[in-house]
Amino acid sequence: MQKLLYNYYPEPILLSFGPIDIHWYGFFMVTAILTGLFVSFKLGQLYKVKEETILDLAFYLVIFGIIGARIYDVFLEFPYYASNLLDIFKIWQGGLAIHGGLIGGATGLYFFTKKNKLSFIKLASIITPGLALGQALGRFGNYFNQELFGLPTNSPWGIPISIINRPENYLNSTHFHPTFFYESIGSLIIFIVLIFLHKKNMQKNELNKEKITKNFTNIILIYLLLYSILRFILEYIRIDYTPTLFEVRWPQIISLIIIITCIFKFIKKESKS
Repeated sequence: MQKLLYNYYPEPILLSFGPIDIHWYGFFMVTAILTGLFVSFKLGQLYKVKEETILDLAFYLVIFGIIGARIYDVFLEFPYYASNLLDIFKIWQGGLAIHGGLIGGATGLYFFTKKNKLSFIKLASIITPGLALGQALGRFGNYFNQELFGLPTNSPWGIPISIINRPENYLNSTHFHPTFFYESIGSLIIFIVLIFLHKKNMQKNELNKEKITKNFTNIILIYLLLYSILRFILEYIRIDYTPTLFEVRWPQIISLIIIITCIFKFIKKESKS
């Protein structure tokens, strides 16, 4: 298996039906959404949230999340999209930035909770583990698109990248770090941590609804903190184009802002308790 992956060049298309192509990227996106929805259903049952509510919310999250993720990616790679306007709409080719997806999803969640007079924090906490698991699965779409890989490596787990997908300054390199896989493993670990926290929250505070509600915020903050730390570290080996500020990659700047904000929130909460 290791040798197979080391020498295997993946194709982006999963199946073709005449003029219609089904891409691996789309397959993993749909799988991520359905898996995240299933997890949210199960957590919603624990907190007495109806499946219809989660399903209706999912529509908002998917629409706003995809739009936000695409707009953010266009911003990051504006020079390319400015010269290739039609490519903005080709989301099956990749190009969904997670930070944009989070902003878009949070916006969709805000409008949904305002419209239905529901708790933003409670629903955000319930969908967060499914989001982390969805990220773990969705990143495999990047593998089949041969994108978001890292620096060249001679490690046995390095993945081959076709010359057409290599940056100009790495044309002579053949194998690169599978940063999509590193992020997938990290997101899976975050998912496990969040599920554990939800389980602990219910067991420890099952008779104290006020404490359960307070811990919803902690779960959201822990997700944001852990993912931002993971992303900040991985940016050191990613070589895809992104704007920089003082030679610091833009996703690192955003991740650092989130990390500092989460730590500040935890400190503030502790000082009040």
